[in-house]
Amino acid sequence: MKLLNTVKRRVLLLCHKQIQARFFNSAADFDTIDNSQCEQESGHTPVMPAEIIKAFNPQDNQIFVDMTFGAGGHSRQLLKAASIKLYCLDRDPYAYEKAIKLADEYGKKVIPLLGKFSEMQSLLTKNGVKPNTVDGILIDAGCSSMQMDSSERGFSLSKNGPLDMRMDGKRFSDQPTAADVLNTLDVPSLVKIFKVYGEEKRALKIAQALFDARYMLRTINTTHELADLVQNTLGSEQRFDKLKRTSHVATKVFQALRIFVNDELNELNYGMEMAHTFLKPGGKIAVLTFHSLEDRIVKRHILGIDMDEPVSQSVRQKFKNASKYHSKQEISDIYSKKWNPLYKNVITPSAKEVDLNPRSRSAKLRVAEKNVEKSV
Repeated sequence: MKLLNTVKRRVLLLCHKQIQARFFNSAADFDTIDNSQCEQESGHTPVMPAEIIKAFNPQDNQIFVDMTFGAGGHSRQLLKAASIKLYCLDRDPYAYEKAIKLADEYGKKVIPLLGKFSEMQSLLTKNGVKPNTVDGILIDAGCSSMQMDSSERGFSLSKNGPLDMRMDGKRFSDQPTAADVLNTLDVPSLVKIFKVYGEEKRALKIAQALFDARYMLRTINTTHELADLVQNTLGSEQRFDKLKRTSHVATKVFQALRIFVNDELNELNYGMEMAHTFLKPGGKIAVLTFHSLEDRIVKRHILGIDMDEPVSQSVRQKFKNASKYHSKQEISDIYSKKWNPLYKNVITPSAKEVDLNPRSRSAKLRVAEKNVEKSV
């Protein structure tokens, strides 16, 4: 009963918050980074490492924070580019262990940190990092290749294992697993999760099938059990990824569950706020996203659009009522931007990189610089 109440509270709180996110009306040297070498050193292939290093242009004695350390691919490239101090944050205990090994290799240049974005402020403060002092921050959002390739973590539908999906591992004993969510929630709650976090058009049919399975005394506890149920529910329906390859019909359901279980969108929103707090004026942030929900949050932060506002709302629309008085501070908030985008368009991986690393196909990179606060 305690677990049921915990999961239901998460549905009510997270769906209410994140449903808004769903409906928000020396550079030449950097180009030659070898991805195969990155894979050999870190155990996975980082996405767009050359573009990220070029954007940051690291200099000796600067301070960087890798907020999503993972297997350390991007961190290694930053450490190679210049003699920097690097704080390596990750919520995954397995990634934290890898960060400790990197610290053994680089000494005091690397400081491993275990925690989520929402724990970042206290972790950096404990380690003597003050606001407005960091030169660069990297966020590689979503699930890491290391997590996807581990069958016991339950992230991948192609590898059979327990339906867990907790990025924090067993750090929090009361955190529900993906199996807990599927076997506990009612149909409307499951529909919300699949629609909002997975943008799944057949959400109701899938949710009803999961609910009906309980009356046949069947619980869904493994990745293959979930994948097979969705496959059988949708029949011969075919779907394709961005490379026009056949995609499993349960892909969006898996994405939705992972995002919900780990509260990823709220964490990303908080992470963007913390990045702005700790970056110095002129400091840079680089964010890699892999689906529209993540990118929408990052784009709104960089462009200065409030999360609750329609996308198209302009300054003229905000102040169209001439009879209403607007304070100097209200006008200042509209005209003063927190970020300055460094590229006009979003950066995507090259055709060569996608060919070598298909997981990079949906990646988008946005880079921005923290503006100096101005008063009107």
